[in-house]
Amino acid sequence: MIRGLYEAHLPVSNLKKSIEFYKGLGLKLAIRYEKIAFFWIVENNSWIGLWESDQGVNTKYHPSLRHIAFKVDFEDLKNAKQWLKERGMDIREEFGFKPTEPIVMPDQAHAMVYFHDPDENSLEFICKLPAEPENKPDMYLSEWKKLKGIN
Repeated sequence: MIRGLYEAHLPVSNLKKSIEFYKGLGLKLAIRYEKIAFFWIVENNSWIGLWESDQGVNTKYHPSLRHIAFKVDFEDLKNAKQWLKERGMDIREEFGFKPTEPIVMPDQAHAMVYFHDPDENSLEFICKLPAEPENKPDMYLSEWKKLKGIN
């Protein structure tokens, strides 16, 4: 029955500012209303809705609220910190890891970086690693690559 995730939504305080931010991520504006904008994540497949409001943006962050993870390729994730920096954005600390490089969760076989939008909504670039899940502690990507003998 379920074939994927079609849409997710985030609150924003300034729609115009947020539109420019998400365009900077390379997303295509699909439709704009007075206080709502939809951006294609994958055109005609999935999108994100931004809702301008004074409600929600002041809600304290929790991983189950105000968070979107964008799927990226492994090669792109390795360069995500620089890619974001070129667009005036910085990765942020998460799970006690300093914002120096992607984080790996071996038990999920995923790597990721975290950053914020202008309203401090939590955004993530995540990819599936070319490996099976392993019962190992979280680590930086450079540590994981060394463990796997990957350059």
